[in-house]
Amino acid sequence: MSIPRLKTYLSMFAAVLMLGQVLSAQAEALPDFTTLVEQASPAVVNISTKQKLPDRRIASGQMPDLEGLPPMFREFFERNMPQQPRSPRGDRQREAQSLGSGFIISSDGYVLTNNHVVADADEIIVRLSDRSELQAKLVGTDPRTDVALLKVEGKNLPTVKLGDSEKLKVGEWVLAIGSPFGFDHSVTKGIVSAKGRTLPNDTYVPFIQTDVAINPGNSGGPLFNMNGEVVGINSQIFTRSGGFMGLSFAIPIDVAIDVSNQLKKDGKVSRGWLGVVIQEVNKDLAESFGLDKPAGALVAQVLEDGPAAKSGLQVGDVILSMNGQPIVMSADLPHLVGTLKDGDKAKLEIIRNGKRQNLDVTVGAMPDDDADIGVGSAEGGAERSSNRLGVAVSDLTAEQKKTLELKGGVVIKEVQDGPAAMIGLRPGDVISHLNNQAITSAKQFTEIAKDLPKNRSVSMRVLRQGRASFITFKLAE
Repeated sequence: MSIPRLKTYLSMFAAVLMLGQVLSAQAEALPDFTTLVEQASPAVVNISTKQKLPDRRIASGQMPDLEGLPPMFREFFERNMPQQPRSPRGDRQREAQSLGSGFIISSDGYVLTNNHVVADADEIIVRLSDRSELQAKLVGTDPRTDVALLKVEGKNLPTVKLGDSEKLKVGEWVLAIGSPFGFDHSVTKGIVSAKGRTLPNDTYVPFIQTDVAINPGNSGGPLFNMNGEVVGINSQIFTRSGGFMGLSFAIPIDVAIDVSNQLKKDGKVSRGWLGVVIQEVNKDLAESFGLDKPAGALVAQVLEDGPAAKSGLQVGDVILSMNGQPIVMSADLPHLVGTLKDGDKAKLEIIRNGKRQNLDVTVGAMPDDDADIGVGSAEGGAERSSNRLGVAVSDLTAEQKKTLELKGGVVIKEVQDGPAAMIGLRPGDVISHLNNQAITSAKQFTEIAKDLPKNRSVSMRVLRQGRASFITFKLAE
């Protein structure tokens, strides 16, 4: 064999040897979950419920109404509900069943799960890892965070170790144990994909996003870190198929424990409330309000006699931080406010009229129900816009101002061709601010509209069906 060929073979052998060493090192670096599962599994439970259905639902073969649920987990619910058994006569029996997971947090029998697992249940059964079954009592629920606290009779029951969800890092390994599709104590693993996620209709939970495989039946089960500590409650999935697609969301354990402590003590949950409607600050709004970058929570509406109104917060203020905690996304604010209690003091850093300032507010208690604000019919003479906005507006009546809790503003009577039509304005919309100025009359609106800057983002505050938001547009040369 020639020397060059020998050198080639030796180089190839060395490369193969090195690749083997790399693969061996990677295999050793992969986590071993066996000890964690052995220690944690006994405290994870299967939860089944029974619910009596009205005769009219049984007769028509319908299941409970799921249309009000967000699409991302309507399928999750539907798959959780097995087909109704038939009686010997062929009629539907008067029961619906659901299946979920939970975990024991105290040796005397307190169990955490999701509210939607046990909602409207007439009977709740907790099955332990040894397959023994205990009837559970519902201590309390909090639909806003989707947390429920149960109690079973028992002593020296196995419990989970509770961790600190604030210390979780994106990219960290996590593991779930639950009962997907009824397969008890199934184990799945993944990593933390993101923290502080806000989902539609869930503004008070900074969800942990993971790629852990979660399916119907996992709901309410624990999410563990590598120390074997519970860091979250698996709650929702984003799916187009009804099954796992790589997007799972867990309630941080810090949030769940705070809720469970309040449920145990008071039977209900109290959380802070400012009484504002906020929206995201995008690039154009940031330019309009003189911000260096898109950040903060823009105050689109201040509810009359609410904590924010009493503390001097105004429409058009941009909240940049609360008690030193930065508000990067608008959804950060409800998370922070919700952790406070009625009467707590908070310091807000805001931008008002392009200037930074601090504002002290006293937080109130969140009402049980959110009040809707209606819009009255427009009356009075119309003032046709003489610039390129292309809208005809009229003054608000005294009744409309009272209903909308406004001191001024105009209502759109007609939308012609132009920027107003392009940005989606409609007859009946109410404009209360234009170019960072409060509108007091149709005449003033026309005057401000005449002098709007060109090729720069201009903000406009619009109320539609009582809901306020800021929009932006640009006028061309």
